[in-house]
Amino acid sequence: MSEKVTNLIEEVKALTVLELSELVKALEEEFGVSAAAPAAVAVAAAPAGDAPAAEEKTEFDVILKAPGANKINVIKIVKEVTGLGLKEAKELVDGAPKAVKEGISKDDAEALKAKLAEAGAEVELK
Repeated sequence: MSEKVTNLIEEVKALTVLELSELVKALEEEFGVSAAAPAAVAVAAAPAGDAPAAEEKTEFDVILKAPGANKINVIKIVKEVTGLGLKEAKELVDGAPKAVKEGISKDDAEALKAKLAEAGAEVELK
């Protein structure tokens, strides 16, 4: 492996989940490809055994369990990612535990979870 490739791999290892998600989206846009397609093919090509294989979950719900101490920042993030108005975002946060987003990809769910957790919220994926 060339030194250039090795350095690039080390830089990717140092990225946060959110930064990695942004990188994947930027690469998809730049080269007109989708990183999700190979994963779907790999799941479809999985060998069928005697027992039914557990299906890999493709859609996730991001559940806000508790807003934490920094509720205002959590409300801002919820407002930003859901497109809700300020009042509706506040009601969603006040009504925790509640789903912030449902049926989203694993990468998007992980990125949203990281963003909310960084703001101090208690979050889980289902």
